[in-house]
Amino acid sequence: MHTESSEGLTLPGLVLSGPDLIELDATAVRASVDLVAQLTPADLTRPTPCAGWTLHGLLAHMTTQHYGFAAAAAGRESLGPWRLRRPGPDPARDYRDAAGTVLAAFFADGVLAREFALPEITSRQRFPAAQAISFHFIDYVVHSWDVARTLGLPVIFGPGLLATARGVASQVPAGDARLRPGAAFAPPVPWPVPEPGCGGLDEIVALLGRNPAWPS
Repeated sequence: MHTESSEGLTLPGLVLSGPDLIELDATAVRASVDLVAQLTPADLTRPTPCAGWTLHGLLAHMTTQHYGFAAAAAGRESLGPWRLRRPGPDPARDYRDAAGTVLAAFFADGVLAREFALPEITSRQRFPAAQAISFHFIDYVVHSWDVARTLGLPVIFGPGLLATARGVASQVPAGDARLRPGAAFAPPVPWPVPEPGCGGLDEIVALLGRNPAWPS
């Protein structure tokens, strides 16, 4: 992914400011919080579109990633905040707290002038803030879809958010990297491009290796 600076993100046909990206990320995260709030304890054993993960495992991952990105936004470099946090007796509350932590970190003054250490991705470089936040943003667009599909609930994003997410998704490296153990995304799934004006969330998740027809 190419960035113009730590304040802006350049994507094909799209120039997005850092503050705009933070707002879109917050929209995706809040959607995920609203969805998670609707689960019941019995739902935690449900399979998800993330191969090999139940909803319990997916929530552990999502919660952990929020704390990891919040630590990165604050300038921390260690792997400690990225260690898996399993949900407690109230997983929806745990998840809401984690989401609040990362949103506060991203909205902090001066965050867009920083570089993020993301040791789960690489220890060899730092990432401009806007680029790092774009990673978090696309994860939570897709994870909102994951949770919604698992629970049989709708998730609806506006056209501006979907256009940005489509641009970010198109920049995620493909090829053998997607076949490695622990890869964030699987190889793309063939899926028809939507007609102009139609929702593009299915196309986005397909680009990132999810089957929009899951669980069929």
